[in-house]
Amino acid sequence: MNALFHVLMLFMLIGAAVAIETKNMLSSVIAAGAVGFGVSLMFLFLGAPDIAITQVIVEVLSLIILIRATTFADNRAIERKMDSFSTVTGLIFIGFLVMAAVWAFQDLTPFGEPLMRVSRRYLSGTAVETGAVNAVSGIILDYRAYDTLGEAIVLFTSILSAFVILRRRGKKDIEAEDTEEFGILEQEQL
Repeated sequence: MNALFHVLMLFMLIGAAVAIETKNMLSSVIAAGAVGFGVSLMFLFLGAPDIAITQVIVEVLSLIILIRATTFADNRAIERKMDSFSTVTGLIFIGFLVMAAVWAFQDLTPFGEPLMRVSRRYLSGTAVETGAVNAVSGIILDYRAYDTLGEAIVLFTSILSAFVILRRRGKKDIEAEDTEEFGILEQEQL
């Protein structure tokens, strides 16, 4: 299992490097999507299927939107010379990110050790504290209600935004067609 995580992390690092270094915007979007799907697989293997499902849905919709946006975009802006200010700013940001990651990982328990304090409390106190007969429903709707609400909002927002961006005709186009049809009907009646 540990080797699988290393392979998956290597896959995501290669995808991120390809997304940054490629000159073609469509290839960059696809590589970034591969990184996102790698993250969802990591969530799945680490025992968080609800977060993995949310990540997959958001990733699919983001890829659809970005692919549609890149097919109409101009690639000339990417092919310009390298800007030294943006390179230095990016390196400083990456340095801060690495320092924050090292600081955050120092407080984690060693990989593979179970840390079951919260789940033990959930399982032992669900019936008494929530009054729910089903432990899963009690946990999702009482203990983790805000998390569940947040996931539902993310799903709703991503579906709504994909619908708005991917629709073929706008309101003005529909009104123009209605006006044309009304004009044709009016001419036929005369």
